[in-house]
Amino acid sequence: MQELISFYTQEISKHQDKLARIKKQLFASSMLRLLIFCIAIAGLYFFYGNTKIIVGIILLTVVVFLYLVTRHGGLQKKRDKIKALIAINETEVEVQKRDFYNLPDGKEYKNPLHAYSQDIDLFGRGSFYQYCNRTALVHGSETLAGLFLENDINAIKEKQGAIEELSQMPKWRQEYSAIASMTKTETSVHVIEKWLGNYTPFMPKIMQYIPLVFSILSIGVFCFYFLDKLPESSLIIWLFVGLAITGIYTRKITRLGANASKVQNTFEQYNQLLTIIENTEFKSLLLQEKKKQIIAENIKTSKVLHEFSRHLGALDQNNNVVYLLFGNGFFLRGLATCFKIEKWIAVHGKAVEKWFQVIAFFDAYNSLGNFAFNHPKYTYPIIEDNSTTILKAKEAGHPLLNPESTILNNIDIQKEQFFIITGANMAGKSTFLRTVSLQIVMANLGLPVCAKEVYYSPIKLITSMRTTDSLTDDESYFFSELKRLKFIVDQIQLDRYFIVLDEILKGTNSTDKAIGSRKFIEKLVRSLSTGIIATHDLSLCEVSKELSQVKNYYFDAEIINNELHFDYKFKEGICKNMNASFLLKKMQIID
Repeated sequence: MQELISFYTQEISKHQDKLARIKKQLFASSMLRLLIFCIAIAGLYFFYGNTKIIVGIILLTVVVFLYLVTRHGGLQKKRDKIKALIAINETEVEVQKRDFYNLPDGKEYKNPLHAYSQDIDLFGRGSFYQYCNRTALVHGSETLAGLFLENDINAIKEKQGAIEELSQMPKWRQEYSAIASMTKTETSVHVIEKWLGNYTPFMPKIMQYIPLVFSILSIGVFCFYFLDKLPESSLIIWLFVGLAITGIYTRKITRLGANASKVQNTFEQYNQLLTIIENTEFKSLLLQEKKKQIIAENIKTSKVLHEFSRHLGALDQNNNVVYLLFGNGFFLRGLATCFKIEKWIAVHGKAVEKWFQVIAFFDAYNSLGNFAFNHPKYTYPIIEDNSTTILKAKEAGHPLLNPESTILNNIDIQKEQFFIITGANMAGKSTFLRTVSLQIVMANLGLPVCAKEVYYSPIKLITSMRTTDSLTDDESYFFSELKRLKFIVDQIQLDRYFIVLDEILKGTNSTDKAIGSRKFIEKLVRSLSTGIIATHDLSLCEVSKELSQVKNYYFDAEIINNELHFDYKFKEGICKNMNASFLLKKMQIID
């Protein structure tokens, strides 16, 4: 942990030095603009009355000032990116100290009907998603949540390769995340994709030429004016001619401009993200495949997005009164820009969704690569397709537990085996179930897992560990649990699952529960399922005498010197020590 903290601290120090230099440059830039403005005012004062010189001063000042403003904007972007990089590294230092509760927790992705997410605390405060998530884009967060939820057992080796490669590129990942975090989106990418897909053009094809011809004529009018061939009134008349032509399309230009101002920042930042991807040579097959999806034959996709961003930015300048009057009056810039935007949409609009998905993919996988980087002692599972071993892990633990105090256990469960786990209250049964469940989820994601060594035959996960009643749906706790068990039975008929159950049929009496639990386990075993169940009902352990696939394990608790002690070790056999009565007396609830 100290090595990682040292790495992140050094990065913070480097970026803080860069930030100090950028701030000095920004101050100098502001002073230079002020100086140019003062010189221009002085020039206008001394040459007052000389129209030609005054017009020249104004034009020169505008050109210089626009250059300085653009340069200042570039410095501000550099400053903002450095600040983002500092924040990224500060976050990692806090996470190394086990403080990650201020990160987005993904509670919006909670789904009580999902195969496993609700039971293993995948989302919400203190969840694995919150611990792992470093996405900077809303679309990236959605993609990461989708990866957590998809229960996909395909191409795990390819996922491992992509994550391992990204884990070795911390500065690349941080650069990507910093730029992504600077995207101030007013509109979601899904709305943008829909807008582009349904866009109806309004510019006639002749508009490809009219602005160019009109601009040439405007330059001619200016030349004749400066040569004293035309009066000043001719400039004003020509200005109103241009504004009149533009006015025909004012409402539609305004509507398109409103949309442009909402999405321009997204395209500008996304083009930078695509540039980073395009300029990187990836070694893993999955990353190479994703990169291919944004590679065009004749031009880089980043340049295509940058072109669109420039068009959108140019149209957004219509909100500037000076640009609105003179840009449209003399050069029909609004019409020319609208035509370029519509032409771009017609050519590239359908491909944007694919490009956005690649950007979100890298944002999501950066989180997974970051997780692997932060856990160098974790192990990538050795994938054994069609093996008789489902999960064999040496010194396995839960990634959210403090590594300095957590107790590690060995796991070895074979295909079509079912473990019955007994144990006293607080002895570690539920934590063990979540550990095994999360090992499977992480393995399917391609992540390294908290273990010294892991052999894994890919399998989907399904659980029933945390059932609640529903006043809204007028359902009792027991009926909710029955629906969950029915869901499991239906799913295992469609595919192969690893089943994790915690104290099923809690909503009925002891005798009924024992009978029902036993029959349910027998049904699962007959269906050739694999899994584990935790229970306080010792009679359920008798199933192992009749079914060889069933094995009994337990977590123990001992009372020593009137104090309760747990070793949290996973042992073969049946638990003999219970602690409910002892705890009730200890807490003076009963005599």
